[in-house]
Amino acid sequence: MKQATLERDRTEPRLDRIAVTDAMHAGVLTCPTHTPLTAVARMMAAHRIHAVVVFDEASDDVGGAELWGVVSDLDLVKAANAGEIADRTAGGTAVTPIVLVDEQDTLAHAVQLMSEHEVAHLVVVSPQTGRPVGIISTLDVARALVKAA
Repeated sequence: MKQATLERDRTEPRLDRIAVTDAMHAGVLTCPTHTPLTAVARMMAAHRIHAVVVFDEASDDVGGAELWGVVSDLDLVKAANAGEIADRTAGGTAVTPIVLVDEQDTLAHAVQLMSEHEVAHLVVVSPQTGRPVGIISTLDVARALVKAA
């Protein structure tokens, strides 16, 4: 039985040994809450990404804008299926509140947050500045698992 445990440990990727920064996509594409959903779809298609971070320009944040939510490709599909894509904005579609993860956290923690909040995308922030530095998705987790195997 001990041998089986040792073999499993060698073959199963350990999410607690992979840093978020090693699996995330660097950079964040953003838009204000009033952006038409059709424009968000164009941004995703042009940049070949699956999520756009939405910010609120009317916040009291010293930097002038505050992270507000995330619009994913699945959100676009749901709006299109409901026949509402032309009538909606990023702010009216974004999943809120935004879920953040530190770039130095482990993938195990990121996966835990995704599961707890039932989201497929987390915004990755720098521990020094608190500013977004990337996005991590369920697909990024899958890639990291394959790479680590």
